[in-house]
Amino acid sequence: MLLALAVITAGALVRQSDRLHFARGRPACAGPARLIALQRSRANNLTPALLLAGQWIQITGWWLLAPHHPLAAAVAVFAVAVHVRHLQEISHFAVHGVLARTPRANHLLGEALVHHPLGLGPLPERRRRHVQGHHPRATLDGDPNLTELRAAGLRPGVTKARFTLALARPLTPAGARATAASLTDGILGSPARAAVPAAVLAAAYLAGGWTAVTLGVLVPRLLLYPQLAWISLLAEHTWFDPDHRTGTPAQVEAGRCLRLYPRNRLLAALAAATCLPYGDLHHYAHSAHPAIRWNYLPALERHLPAPHFTPNGFLLGPGSVVRRHHRALTPPARQTGAETT
Repeated sequence: MLLALAVITAGALVRQSDRLHFARGRPACAGPARLIALQRSRANNLTPALLLAGQWIQITGWWLLAPHHPLAAAVAVFAVAVHVRHLQEISHFAVHGVLARTPRANHLLGEALVHHPLGLGPLPERRRRHVQGHHPRATLDGDPNLTELRAAGLRPGVTKARFTLALARPLTPAGARATAASLTDGILGSPARAAVPAAVLAAAYLAGGWTAVTLGVLVPRLLLYPQLAWISLLAEHTWFDPDHRTGTPAQVEAGRCLRLYPRNRLLAALAAATCLPYGDLHHYAHSAHPAIRWNYLPALERHLPAPHFTPNGFLLGPGSVVRRHHRALTPPARQTGAETT
């Protein structure tokens, strides 16, 4: 157990090299031009590699820890899911070309340390879907993310039961089948895409036996991580009732983005540590200026006017994200009928 804890700690320390490197000279509040110039001056290929390696070192530590006790296994299964979610979000900045200094390094780091081991599809396909498909038309017809939400049942007139089920879509049988199908598609087509996930399973077995394979790879990858990513998706935009605006990118995005927990630092920190990591909590600032790395998004956010929706709750409360989505999808007649029954 001491070895496992030491490995987890070592991984956390390795990750800090990237944060500390980009923290130097970072302003508390600044506009995009200044932040991009600072980002370019700090850009490198080493600290992003250490950041990704640190995530995998910590995952290995959780594999080592999981077999020691049922409580350790319960913590490990969630911790690995969080690390996988973090890996996905770090690679999101590789997709935008701002994780590392060079395009080649962005591609290699994203593929070798995220997409291949997690069984995700090729990075260029994700770039086309996300950068070309989502960013220019977020919340509009043709946005692949909105299409995914609609496929999960989040459509106008949805019943309360169907809406509730859609919130946990990845944990349902239909959602699990979709995840498995996506994973299968991601690893087919080349021996490397099948061999690397197999090597991850083998490494987990060597570290912690079948407990590590089951609770350190399969359950996090197939169920828990997809649910964390789904929560993140729901908390990024006012998907079903955007306030369409014109003007600067910030003005446009202020009408269709949201900022969760702007007044609750504890919940904001918890979200940033779990389902909304590496700048995803600041998705509005990212949407307004996608070429800025996560390290500088808080400073950029303070420079921008606030988006039109700043909820202090995701699931609970009359002004929560979930309540807003439900109201937007429920016709007024249905709402009135529900209130009178």
